[in-house]
Amino acid sequence: MRSIRSLFPVLLAVTLALSACGGATDTDSTLELTSVGDVADIVESPPDDLVILDIRTPEEFAAGHLAGAINIDYYAADFEARLGELDTNVPYVMYCNSGNRSGNTLPLMDAIGFEEVYELDGGIQAWLSAGEPVEQ
Repeated sequence: MRSIRSLFPVLLAVTLALSACGGATDTDSTLELTSVGDVADIVESPPDDLVILDIRTPEEFAAGHLAGAINIDYYAADFEARLGELDTNVPYVMYCNSGNRSGNTLPLMDAIGFEEVYELDGGIQAWLSAGEPVEQ
């Protein structure tokens, strides 16, 4: 009996941790790393409310970006606040230069409650390497 009582706090902590993790998952959301080809398909035939989000610096954005993209600078002090101002219920294609910044941003967008985000695998560098177009 003593050994069960001594294990109770551990079992309770594990149960609560597993419940919390399971409760935080939203099975209706899509937040995923997406290939250049799949992003090109999305951009070619976009849903009416698609937002293309470029999280590079304004200078990087000015050098070339996906057509119709909006820019929110990952390094800006108000980056998280600006993400929080966006409509979480519409689909997004999100990218940076190589995937590092966007890889860090995807979990943040998930925590904020974005429902559908496609992160461009390899960023704009992969996009350009595949011969996909950009605008300035």
